[in-house]
Amino acid sequence: HSPVPLPAAFVSVTRQPTTETEVNMAIINLRDYYPFYTSDCFMEVSEEVAEMFKEFDRKEAAYRLRTYRHKAYYSLDRDDGLEHEAVFVVLSPHELYERKVTMQELHAAIASLPNKQAKRIYAHFILGMTKQDIARAEGVHEKVVRVAIERGLRHLEKILKNSL
Repeated sequence: HSPVPLPAAFVSVTRQPTTETEVNMAIINLRDYYPFYTSDCFMEVSEEVAEMFKEFDRKEAAYRLRTYRHKAYYSLDRDDGLEHEAVFVVLSPHELYERKVTMQELHAAIASLPNKQAKRIYAHFILGMTKQDIARAEGVHEKVVRVAIERGLRHLEKILKNSL
């Protein structure tokens, strides 16, 4: 449905269903829920949607009351740079180069491993699969996967120690 402008008197009107497949409908004012609406704009929505909007308003009011009572005001709009530093760690050109070289060495070391070890290490550490999931996918016992990953990591450690 597209929003239909209605007079304010129709805000609380609910329409009863006329058939079994139809649901109860309520009319809400979009201006109450969306700050970019500058004038009244009424829309017919299901009772469930209207109730969700009301529940959100109640939870938001409770949150405001909690922050007021506990004087816990945290704003990301302060422009002191704190939130930017927390999210974006700025690396120096030297650190960027070191990270690139280290990643190249790690990829080369993984490529030098036997194929099964490399695939299992990749699946576990990069794809986030559990050892049980890898074992199930390959049709082997979990211990086989665990031992292969441990051996592969020891081999990677030796290779990387020699290259550094």
